[in-house]
Amino acid sequence: MAIKVGVVGYGTIGKRVADAVAMQKDMKLIGVTAHSYSFNTEVAKAKGYKIFTIDGDGDLKLNGIIPDGDINNLLEEAEVIVDATPKKIGKENIAKYYKPNKIKAAVQGGEKHEVTGTSFVAQCNYDEALGKDYVRIVSCNTTGLCRTLHAVNEKYGISSVHATMIRRGADPGDIHHGPINAIVPVLEMPSHHGPDVQTVLHNVEIFTTALSVPSTLMHLHTLTVDLKKKANVEDVVELFRNSTRIRVVRNAEHLRSTAEIMEFARDIGRLRGDMPEICVWKEAIGITANTHNKLLYMQAIHQESDVIPENIDAIRAMTGFKDGQKSIEMTNESFGIK
Repeated sequence: MAIKVGVVGYGTIGKRVADAVAMQKDMKLIGVTAHSYSFNTEVAKAKGYKIFTIDGDGDLKLNGIIPDGDINNLLEEAEVIVDATPKKIGKENIAKYYKPNKIKAAVQGGEKHEVTGTSFVAQCNYDEALGKDYVRIVSCNTTGLCRTLHAVNEKYGISSVHATMIRRGADPGDIHHGPINAIVPVLEMPSHHGPDVQTVLHNVEIFTTALSVPSTLMHLHTLTVDLKKKANVEDVVELFRNSTRIRVVRNAEHLRSTAEIMEFARDIGRLRGDMPEICVWKEAIGITANTHNKLLYMQAIHQESDVIPENIDAIRAMTGFKDGQKSIEMTNESFGIK
């Protein structure tokens, strides 16, 4: 039987999750929610997705969108909800809608870890989400850090990590946020990313800093990792190449920037031009020559899409699918991830 999934919130993340659910052979998309009319609701209608309302019809009917019911009707049919609403609303929705209706739900990284007690990155801690009613998919930056650091930790062991997040100022379609002619530091030490990583990689010591720049395409991370075992660059490159949802990109491919990575994603035919893999530059991987136990590398994070596969795997974990590796393989196949 297919897992019946509803998506609450149909913005940057929600619309991608809805498409991803619709692509899975073992899932059925029941529908999505909308609280007002936009091009997103027109797209959902064109794709044949059922549209359910929250807090009334808003201006949907005025613009020719006839809802298929309200959120309570969605909850009557769905087994799992992916909540892709803005931060703090997911927490409210758990209390207002999901718990009273005994519905499992995955919320996004804008919520605090305490909201669910389980934070999730599939290749790192799939088993922690097995059978859980509520799971938090960590943020795009935390997902990116966890994927590569988990691979490194499994092979070499990690003594400590120092990482800086160079964050895009806004998403490409966002006209309301982001610096225009400034570099904006996060004035807290550490930034929230380090403690967030530890909700998934519990025993990794990490300290993070962050800043925002006038770009919309991707985030970029620089990492310095103190290893417990000696390493060399060639082996680290192969480690990343052989780790799921990580892509090694090269100067020889003319993939020297976030702009070129996103152009590449469009050219290989990814839906919406997305790049859900974490991209690590081969030429930006280094090992200290004297001790061979300090690893430095840079990686790019597509903030709109890297968490989408995690949402799919979380749905399976919550509904009792025990084989995490198999779930990852199934999801990857649907996304075209090698």
